[in-house]
Amino acid sequence: MQMGMIGLGRMGSNMVRRLLQGGHSCVAYDREPNSVNLIAREGAVAAASIDELVAKLATPRVVWIMLPAGNPTEETVLALSGKLSAGDTVIDGGNSHFKDDVRRAGILRGKAISFLDVGTSGGVWGFERGYCLMAGGEKAAFQRAEPIFKTLAPNASSARPTPGRRKGSGSAEEGYLYCGPAGAGHFVKMIHNGIEYGLMQAYAEGFDILKNANSAQLPSEYRYDLEIAEVAELWRRGSVVGSWLLDLIAIALADDPALSSYQGYVGDSGEGRWAILAALEEAVPAEVLSASVYTRFRSRQEHTFAEKILSAMRRQFGGHQERPSGS
Repeated sequence: MQMGMIGLGRMGSNMVRRLLQGGHSCVAYDREPNSVNLIAREGAVAAASIDELVAKLATPRVVWIMLPAGNPTEETVLALSGKLSAGDTVIDGGNSHFKDDVRRAGILRGKAISFLDVGTSGGVWGFERGYCLMAGGEKAAFQRAEPIFKTLAPNASSARPTPGRRKGSGSAEEGYLYCGPAGAGHFVKMIHNGIEYGLMQAYAEGFDILKNANSAQLPSEYRYDLEIAEVAELWRRGSVVGSWLLDLIAIALADDPALSSYQGYVGDSGEGRWAILAALEEAVPAEVLSASVYTRFRSRQEHTFAEKILSAMRRQFGGHQERPSGS
């Protein structure tokens, strides 16, 4: 297929690379010309503006937006609504709020333009590992864009078959899924990220306890001088707590056992907060998710080893850099 990509940041540029590798044609635009020039040297068609991107796409067009949630995405969707034609499709692969998706889908529907919200997980490793894709919107538009999802997703061989599941029973085993009407994709991704917050917090607290097992506050016979990096490496093998997040912790600790390059400032991009709001609207208890979000807030005031573990994981899977102190 041919597809336009608006936004060539950490994930957008790698998604274009994966699509090119899979035989698709991509027209790429970003406000930063150097990003466009770089991806053009790798086989993408460069566009100097949104108008030029639209002009270089054959109809029916598919335009994927990979921009920060909020105004950047809103402005781009509105701009595309005046430039695309009936039958075209806009895909928002960023981390937008699902209620914004419903509203934007309505705006585009009035012009017979399809809208898909696609929660995208994979971070900076997605080019190699593939992206987990959670799609919402019109089913017909999803089916038209399915070749793109197939290429971006990891495929069935990325995980062992689930016992009891019939092989070939759905696209989930390939790494992408149609979740429902407008907003459903980002709703599922929002909860995915809320769970991620909780998992990361559990790892962070556990490793903090291990690090402090040699504390002077403890009786000498109960002090253990543990090699934290070795424990992380051990748990990667055969342990029930093994996961990709643990792999990333092991990578960070192997590079810097004391995590001295991290301050422990842990940011959040919004999905954890939104997940808690959804839990409140549904009257569903979400104690772990709530606590993990509040801990991130606290990390901006004081820093423990737990916060450094959290910050290390964010840098490893998403390329997120810490903000300078006081910012």
